Amino acid sequence: MKAISSSASRGINVDSVIGCADNSGAKTLNVVAVKVYKSTKRKKPAAAIGDLIVCSVVKGDVKKRHEVVLAVVIRQKKEYRRASGMRIKFEDNAAVLVNDRGEPVGTEIKGPVAKEAVERFSAIGKIASQIV
Repeated sequence: MKAISSSASRGINVDSVIGCADNSGAKTLNVVAVKVYKSTKRKKPAAAIGDLIVCSVVKGDVKKRHEVVLAVVIRQKKEYRRASGMRIKFEDNAAVLVNDRGEPVGTEIKGPVAKEAVERFSAIGKIASQIV
């Protein structure tokens, strides 16, 4: 995983329910864990823009429901700061399902995608309609 240019504040906690922004068949995801998360002892893990998370599918197609999947956070409500000094926040929390190699499962993404997520996972930028 590559480093990102901004210091995104972690706005998505474990056990949060977030939306799925692609057409993979999942609609709602429940965050189970955050991959490659380093913190102090007894602190509950949280994710930010561009982080790889482990989720379970809460709503969606019958075949996808109750599956444990990997996803990348592409939008978060919590405001974060870019290196240029600009502050960014989105209307909702959303993620895109990916496979083990970091390639998206779906073929299109609904809504805007943060630039930081595209920096880390370039394959997401190829199917994104709008990058902010």
